[in-house]
Amino acid sequence: MNPPVRTRFAPSPTGSLHVGNARLAVLNWLIARHHGGAFVLRIEDTDVERNVPGSEDAILRDLRWLGLDWDEGPEYEGSPAPGAYGPYRQSERLQIYQDAARRLTERGLTYPCYCTDDEVAARRAQLEEGAREAPDPCATLTDAQRAAHEAAGRRPALRFRVALDEPVVVTDVVRGTVEFAPETLNDFVLLRSDGRPTYNFGVVVDDIAMRITHVIRGAGHLPNTPRQVLLYRAFDAPLPVFAHVPTVLGPDRHKLSKRTGAQALEEYREQGFHPDGLVNYLSLLSWSSPSGEEVLTRRELIEQVTLERIGASDVVFDPVKLRWLSGKHIARMSLEDLTAAVRPFLPEQLPFDESLLPEAIAAVRTHIETFADARAQIRTLLPPEEHAPSPGPGELQVLSVARRLLGQAPDWTADTLKEIIREVGRAANVKGPALYTPLRRALTGAEHGPALVAILRVQGRERALAQLDRVLAAVPG
Repeated sequence: MNPPVRTRFAPSPTGSLHVGNARLAVLNWLIARHHGGAFVLRIEDTDVERNVPGSEDAILRDLRWLGLDWDEGPEYEGSPAPGAYGPYRQSERLQIYQDAARRLTERGLTYPCYCTDDEVAARRAQLEEGAREAPDPCATLTDAQRAAHEAAGRRPALRFRVALDEPVVVTDVVRGTVEFAPETLNDFVLLRSDGRPTYNFGVVVDDIAMRITHVIRGAGHLPNTPRQVLLYRAFDAPLPVFAHVPTVLGPDRHKLSKRTGAQALEEYREQGFHPDGLVNYLSLLSWSSPSGEEVLTRRELIEQVTLERIGASDVVFDPVKLRWLSGKHIARMSLEDLTAAVRPFLPEQLPFDESLLPEAIAAVRTHIETFADARAQIRTLLPPEEHAPSPGPGELQVLSVARRLLGQAPDWTADTLKEIIREVGRAANVKGPALYTPLRRALTGAEHGPALVAILRVQGRERALAQLDRVLAAVPG
């Protein structure tokens, strides 16, 4: 019987969550939910020089906004209990790495390396210039040589001995079978001289300890995988399912940059993107639905997602499609929920009665792709800020009749306004665009836009009549 599926997302707190790593979080979350398993959040914060204060909180906040709830992980504002395999910050697991390294050392699989950073860099430069690979000089140090290094104050790193006479074969759900020749894999560092784990060592120790069954990550990590496979073997641990998903490129097919859409998730939130639309879009950067549908709810994504439908080719980020999907999810919202979601993006003091906001939103919702769009769209319901538009030929009668009949309106309800507009058409002997266009242009300055009744309702009696007076007063003669 297969163990329960456990996926993980393991960001480093070195900056904001961006599209590329958010896409990985989404995919890991979906796979865990699809299998009824666990989604584990782990913070890889041992690279202290690169850690950014406040970054961890920002990442957790962004994940919460996306709706990616984790089953185990660091505590955060009402998140579930940490889980049985914590701590979930690598900086709190240093003793665990020391203990794991000691087990390998006891089996003769490691050795201390006293090379300085400069010596390692010089050896790397020689290799890049075509020099032949030579064994690490510290691999065969005598006890006396080690003692001399210790006496000189050198603090050793700990290296893993790589003894191979055949390729390391990695089976990957996305990439297929990938072989790594023995000569490409040299002894590698497990613990730095200050005791901190390297990336390859830390993730393997943690993934084994946390019972991770599926390692789903970017294609850039594929070269790390053979070293990690060697460590799994050394610990006599079962290999997880590996899935290295394609790289996200910008619209210009170069590395995704801030200019081409690699914004922080916080920016998408501030711009009013629907989180369900973003989750929908990010999932499609990795995977395609068997139905061919693109607008999918979370439930549909969870039901349909499989690793086998992830393509191996690099994918192109399309900001236009992201906006479109955000709009599709906004269109599915109830008017009550949409009004509440839009309100923070509008001025604190609305230019019309607050009670009319749901009507205003209803009138323009088909043109809203982000919640922030509502601000500009609602503006289309109001009089123009500039000069009053001049009536076109034959439009003066429509406006004059409308001003008279609207001025006599017993109330300003939608039903009454609909009837008055029909009466204006009958009195002026016009219908369709010949009726609606002059009125809409006079009231808003635009020929196209929301329904006339919505415009009149939002503007209110006093403002709408004043605007018609302004337009009529501007007519010469």
